[in-house]
Amino acid sequence: MASKQLPSIVKTQNFVAGKWTAKGNGTLTVLHKYTGKPLAELPLATPAQMESAIQAAFAARKAFGAWSAAKRQQHLQRLYDLLKERREAFVDLIVQEAGKPLGYAQNEVERCLITLGTAAAETVRFGGEVVPLDFAAGEGKTAFTKRFPVGVVACITPFNFPLNLVLHKVAPALATGCPILLKPAPQAPLVALAFTALVEEAGYPKGVISTFLCDNAVAETMVRDERVALLSFTGSDKVGWFLKSICGKKKVALELGGNAAVIIDEGSDLALAAKQIAVGAFLYAGQICISTQRIYVVASVFEAFQKLLVKETKALKTGDPAQKDVLVGPIIDAGHLERIAQWVREAKAGGAKVLVGGKILDQAHNLYAPTLMTQVPTDSNVVCAEVFGPVAILEPVDSFQAAIDRTNDSHYGLQAGVYTNNLAHMRLAHNELEVGGVIIGGIPGFRVDSMPYGGVKDSGLGREGLRYAMEDMTEPRLLVY
Repeated sequence: MASKQLPSIVKTQNFVAGKWTAKGNGTLTVLHKYTGKPLAELPLATPAQMESAIQAAFAARKAFGAWSAAKRQQHLQRLYDLLKERREAFVDLIVQEAGKPLGYAQNEVERCLITLGTAAAETVRFGGEVVPLDFAAGEGKTAFTKRFPVGVVACITPFNFPLNLVLHKVAPALATGCPILLKPAPQAPLVALAFTALVEEAGYPKGVISTFLCDNAVAETMVRDERVALLSFTGSDKVGWFLKSICGKKKVALELGGNAAVIIDEGSDLALAAKQIAVGAFLYAGQICISTQRIYVVASVFEAFQKLLVKETKALKTGDPAQKDVLVGPIIDAGHLERIAQWVREAKAGGAKVLVGGKILDQAHNLYAPTLMTQVPTDSNVVCAEVFGPVAILEPVDSFQAAIDRTNDSHYGLQAGVYTNNLAHMRLAHNELEVGGVIIGGIPGFRVDSMPYGGVKDSGLGREGLRYAMEDMTEPRLLVY
């Protein structure tokens, strides 16, 4: 299928301190993820432009932080309206630059509208708390807290949700009165720049947002700068923990992905679980931090479940993400395609059995076959690391407790899915699974944008979800009288 023209929302300049600029320190070419053809060429921000962005944000923080809740809500509602008007153009752009299947791109934009709408609603109900002090040394005293914006927020976002993961940082910042420095992923920055144009159109003042591409050295200056009050990063654990180590005294929120597991218990609806898990493992070629990567099945139902899951996996369609029936699109680039292929080859060399897939389908379009393996060595990358590709492992376990133990045998801990009808097992899972969220009767990829979302261990620090991110972006100040 021939690639469509870029939608009119596309911006090919950085937005720095209230101005669009084509000047830069070199350029970056953004590719169409299925055809591999160039979509746009963008400038890389210079150190001087980064300094201008930081200065403008720092200068804007007090006036913007003093906006009333009503004014912040009105502007967020205006952003909602603008995105709703242009949602088809954003869907088109997400398909092209992120390689996201059409239906999933449509779902992302609809979620973005919910994210903005929730942020607008939270703006006028978010506040402090009354603090009980009327006893002991505080007898006769009244106390309460009011929350104040922390100041400038540096946001670094990944390619896989090029709009909604931007909004999970930008929307709570706008809701709390925090200026934003936004560095989107170099693989898919056009959506973030297009949304920044909506922020400008909505009437936010100079300095409230700067969005730019830059090399790592320039980005590090933003992370280290003491005028930045909070770093919010979504991406790899290696990069996230490094940035935390250099960011000084500022607050940090990290969402770092994982190798999510799902448990299938006796008595579960195996057909339903197989259908949902096939989607949860291979949708968007597995390039989701809560994609199902490890599947542990109680031995008594393993054989029956394996047959169902193999059938569901084989039924998935891989190809051009612009086609409505495609669920598995391209890998983001050739380098990641080869890494995934190498990890699968290593697992096979170690004795793993491939049930489905296990090969590159189309090198020119970066397509890898949905791959299901069993008897995989526990020290394989496809078990221990985050594949971020269409690869899952399927293994029998002796008991539900053993499945919990296998799930916890990971340095990640983002979310886990549990298919069980046993109330005692549900409680056990909630009490013992070392993750940020346990999804009963569903895949680990379940997410509603208002819920607290984040992980433990190497999966990160803090929680996203509008109200929870707003708490990170504010500080409580106590008043006692």
